[in-house]
Amino acid sequence: MSWLQRLREGLTKTRENITKAIPWGGDPEEVLEELEYALIAADVGVEATQEVIEEVRASGKRDLREAMKEALVLQLEPDARRAKLRKLGFKPDARKATVEPAGKVVLMVGVNGVGKTTTIAKLGQYYRSKGKSVMFCAGDTFRAAGGAQLGLWGERLGIPVIQGEEGSDPAALAFDAASARKARGVDLLMVDTAGRLHTKHNLMEELAKVKRSIAKADPGEPGEVWLVLDAVTGQNGLEQAKRFNETAGLTGVIVTKLDGTAKGGVLVPIVRELGVPIKFIGVGEKADDLQPFDAGEFVEALLG
Repeated sequence: MSWLQRLREGLTKTRENITKAIPWGGDPEEVLEELEYALIAADVGVEATQEVIEEVRASGKRDLREAMKEALVLQLEPDARRAKLRKLGFKPDARKATVEPAGKVVLMVGVNGVGKTTTIAKLGQYYRSKGKSVMFCAGDTFRAAGGAQLGLWGERLGIPVIQGEEGSDPAALAFDAASARKARGVDLLMVDTAGRLHTKHNLMEELAKVKRSIAKADPGEPGEVWLVLDAVTGQNGLEQAKRFNETAGLTGVIVTKLDGTAKGGVLVPIVRELGVPIKFIGVGEKADDLQPFDAGEFVEALLG
């Protein structure tokens, strides 16, 4: 099964939530009214939904489904230049190129239970397949067997893992890992962190400390801070993203478990309100079920 087929299958719940009750061939205003309710139910958000509806109206197109596709793609494009190109009819294909991280260190953040460690393993496989050398840092030193889990993945994949004792200082471990990456000349270091509630101030401050430790070991790093977000959380995920962005300065979001939710529209307010791009999306457990995000491809799978 191709990636587009898997993506379409994974988005079934969200697609049905949006399209099932809409009378596409009926009166245009009736269609738009039902569409507005459906987009809000899919967690697209009120403001973004209103903009989509106005964009569809302004397009003057008879094919409302196609007009909606174009409007949603624009909402999912955080880069103003690329959004402008799309409006002019150009369709940049993000999936032809590798998602190239800025710098050499990617700090991975997120709350408990989003699949952060597994996502890091999948990213390691992805970048290894693109010819990059990769290291992991098992910075989740608080969760029982958290470091061991990433260590096991590293063993399976043949990727070196910097580990510490359970309960050890994650900032010190991140410093050691960043220093080791620099000394070995490895292309990419992915730093796992303990899952933490975005509402706990002390834990978020500790995350900021980890980031500062990496910068001390390797000035200018981490070049990326990626939030792993479980799509099932819907609008709560947006609140998570805002808090992590305030603390760590997000540069990208990875959305997992899109196959388990009818709230896949939450990608829109994340991009729109934070101005942070979606880097990867996941629709299953296998390594190749996590793929680079492309707005046009996502909307096509979402609406058919």
